[in-house]
Amino acid sequence: MFSRRLTWPCPPNRLSRLVDEKSTRARRLFDLTGSNPTRAGLSYPAEAIAAALADAGAALYEPSARGLGTARAAVAEDAARRGRPVAPDRLLLTASTSEAYALLFKLLADPGETVLVPRPSYPLFDYLAALEGLRVSTYPLAFDDRFSIDLDALESLLDARDTAPPRAVVLVNPNNPTGTALRRGERARLREICGARGVALISDEVFLDYLDQHEADAAARCGDPIVSAASGGEGPAAAPADGALTFALGGLSKSCGLPQMKLGWIVADGPGVLVSEALERLEFIADTYLSVGTPVMRAAGRLLEIGAEIRSAIGRRLAENLEALRRRLNPGSACRLLRRDGGSMGPVAAGSHRGEGGSEGPAHSRDARALLRGEVSRLGRVVGEVEQLRAAPVDELPVVHRP
Repeated sequence: MFSRRLTWPCPPNRLSRLVDEKSTRARRLFDLTGSNPTRAGLSYPAEAIAAALADAGAALYEPSARGLGTARAAVAEDAARRGRPVAPDRLLLTASTSEAYALLFKLLADPGETVLVPRPSYPLFDYLAALEGLRVSTYPLAFDDRFSIDLDALESLLDARDTAPPRAVVLVNPNNPTGTALRRGERARLREICGARGVALISDEVFLDYLDQHEADAAARCGDPIVSAASGGEGPAAAPADGALTFALGGLSKSCGLPQMKLGWIVADGPGVLVSEALERLEFIADTYLSVGTPVMRAAGRLLEIGAEIRSAIGRRLAENLEALRRRLNPGSACRLLRRDGGSMGPVAAGSHRGEGGSEGPAHSRDARALLRGEVSRLGRVVGEVEQLRAAPVDELPVVHRP
């Protein structure tokens, strides 16, 4: 009776079962995977948010497949203020980043075809692809002082003769859980590799506003700055005539700490002819659903302004908690914090190995199991209380990671 898109049954994993059991007995659980900013003890301007949504125009139904022009203009203006300008006509609004993936997978691939995603990275990709009837294959992130895309391995995967060529390469910028961001040199090579093979790039940039300023400044001084996969506002090459068709994803949920507003966006970049055709096709797909609500589109400009204040508060929390993590991981610790460019994750290596040339890296650095994926956004609030649990067996730790 049911489709075979998802593996079913899908029983809860070991930690999910454990937290369900503990929740019936424990007074308080320390969920280090929590990522809901509205539940992280931050002060939210509730009245300002309510006022932003009180636009009388919200009572009108104004169907617009790409999103209301005023909302797209507000997103473009906000991006320009943060140094990543984009033309409103290269934007398409969505109800979430997850929906953006769904639209792009429909645009780029037919059922049974493959998309490439990084490993380690975000586990939701498996489900998003499966729901569109697509297969997922992975490309590795290499470790050499910091994680980065293994471009040679990626190129080999795209050229493999024993499998059908992938339809798109997905990257997360900065990546989850490694916290490493795209550099200008990497972007140039990615465009070259993917453009030559007719493969699209999809860059998830919902956390790009949360960069570690020290790392960003160091990268800029070395002449290889952290960049968006989209190239707006970077001189004559800002609108490349060749290279890969590229989509950069953003939204209110992460950059503004407003997941309840359900507004995301797709920025289309690359060769003009391809961008135009892609946007026409995306508009047709989006018109089938028309899922973005008028109230949030009407309020977009004001919500982006409010979001800047929330983003600053989240940024301060991340910095404070990252420093708390650094203090706990002293030189005598069995674990160490890896270099990161930004995001909400604090990648911790448990043990190390001596790689080629004698450099140290996390044991099994190409395997997600080498990382203890601690959510920095909440870690600092509980790290002192969790200290007393360090010697406890895993089965006794009240921590959950749901699939």
